[in-house]
Amino acid sequence: MLEIQRLSTTQPDFEAGLAALTDWDDGATHRVEAAVGEILQRVRQEGDVALLEYSARFDRLRAETVSALEVERARRQAALQGLEADDRAALEEAAERVRAYHEHQLESSWRQEEADGTVLGQQVSALERVGVYVPGGKAAYPSSVLMNVIPARVAGVDEVVMVAPAPDGEISPMVLAAAEVTGVDRLFLLGGAHAVAALAYGTETVPGVDKIVGPGNAFVAEAKRRVYGHVGIDMVAGPSEIVIICDGQTDPEWIAMDLFSQAEHDEDARAILVCPEARYLDEVQTAMERLLPDMERSEIIRAALARRGALICVRDLAEAARVADAIAPEHLELSVVEPERMAATIRHAGAIFLGRHTAEALGDYCAGPSHVLPTSRTARFASPLGVYDFQKRTSLIQCSPAGAERLGRIAARLARAEGLTAHARSAEYRYGSGD
Repeated sequence: MLEIQRLSTTQPDFEAGLAALTDWDDGATHRVEAAVGEILQRVRQEGDVALLEYSARFDRLRAETVSALEVERARRQAALQGLEADDRAALEEAAERVRAYHEHQLESSWRQEEADGTVLGQQVSALERVGVYVPGGKAAYPSSVLMNVIPARVAGVDEVVMVAPAPDGEISPMVLAAAEVTGVDRLFLLGGAHAVAALAYGTETVPGVDKIVGPGNAFVAEAKRRVYGHVGIDMVAGPSEIVIICDGQTDPEWIAMDLFSQAEHDEDARAILVCPEARYLDEVQTAMERLLPDMERSEIIRAALARRGALICVRDLAEAARVADAIAPEHLELSVVEPERMAATIRHAGAIFLGRHTAEALGDYCAGPSHVLPTSRTARFASPLGVYDFQKRTSLIQCSPAGAERLGRIAARLARAEGLTAHARSAEYRYGSGD
């Protein structure tokens, strides 16, 4: 029997149950915090020496120098050329779709001139060097290479440095091929908090970067949190999650498999179905029980559904939308008759998948938008990774003589109100009023 929580908005304790379901401890226990603190300090102080020690300890990857952990371009090219034709075609087409989507996000510099000749504007420029962390361990993620590197490339980042763990020296050829397709400049077989430290602080071999993006385990997340401020980060990501709103008219097996698609990531993944039809929730649960034994990662799926899964019965679809907003999910499927109309009522979601034929898995690989999305209710204030994460904006101000006097009088009044006389006089000097 499949274990999964059942909730209903008619229950008096529904809100408490929903809060417990959506609460997330990011794993930053005292043990994690202490270990990460030590790793960051050692890499910052000892550089390559510390990297080699941690690589041997955590990845059983022994090398004489960190340079030996860098993957040469020829190896990446060979990995790409060695792919089966269909695999290569899928990888390259997915990359092209992601690139085409993100080209729409490019921001441009602008200027405007006021009547007195004062010019205001904004200069948009790309970051110089970015670090991309691509996770490994339980699975290989070439899609993470595409979704993190391509927006950076579209933005015009000068140099992309990628790190990826390679336990026992093994790394997926698809990951290497993806690095080649996306134009990664340098790739190091490094993982964990020490890889984040190397990117943040730089070592004798690994160059320091301006921003670090990409998901990882609790140690990687804590390391990113700690180095923020010294470098930029994209987000501190939690486990993957999906909410599906269905009107009860979609094939139950489709919905069951969509829930599985996120639950198979790991035991902490969250998979939730919201529907106004209790009968349909029963049908989906029956479908899950029927399909689960054939899943390669069935034990992970079973554990995730028991820990973080739920079937939620609501009064109607309007209430379903409100429940989804309260969850603020990473992925939201709207498997309903009028998905566009419902999407207009949703405020908080990382990505919305509209209609019965739009499986969330398409977004993970090839639809176009980056699959790096806000998790753990951060969609209330955060956005998907995009080109804008790799561009920065600089304000431009140029005063004409007339503008200097007009703005100077305003600034001087406000500065004196704040007791900042030097500010006031600095503004006043430009139009010659003395003190």
